[in-house]
Amino acid sequence: MALNGWGSKKKREKPNILIAGTPGTGKTTTATALAESIQLRHINIGDLVKEKNLHDGWDDQFDCYLINEDLVCDELEDLMEEGGNIVDYHGGDFFPERWFDRVVVLQTENSMLYDRLTKRGYLGQKLTNNIECEIFQVLLEEAKGNYPEEIVVALKSDCIEDMNRNVATLTDWVRSWSCQS
Repeated sequence: MALNGWGSKKKREKPNILIAGTPGTGKTTTATALAESIQLRHINIGDLVKEKNLHDGWDDQFDCYLINEDLVCDELEDLMEEGGNIVDYHGGDFFPERWFDRVVVLQTENSMLYDRLTKRGYLGQKLTNNIECEIFQVLLEEAKGNYPEEIVVALKSDCIEDMNRNVATLTDWVRSWSCQS
């Protein structure tokens, strides 16, 4: 039985899940649906960074905030110890390993991802970098390198049917995890 990782012998009552993936793979949609399905807290890191000012400014080249990873981790520490969180962020290499009981990497077929990102207004290097990240499975490899391989799972996320199946699969996993407590 996994311990909570904070030196305590008390296991969290509810698991923490990281949903990662290249922008456009459906992280927020999946995390929102899963949170509603199993009554867990959805934490969108991009929104948190904006709301709490957890960044070091704006990156004009990639049109995004420069996240201050230390501030994000400090902000989340107590919530993560409590459990019952779905963290939605493109990667996870700066989060402590002990925080997560399951790491999900959503993956989308490249031409579908290209269409989704161009509809969002992604252009130039930002578009190219994200497509290449998906082609080379950078985020899956990152997850496998930063978390125990047995908690990392890649899920296809090309269409609404995939999302519904992913939510059902993860809902079943949370229920079985909770029964093991």
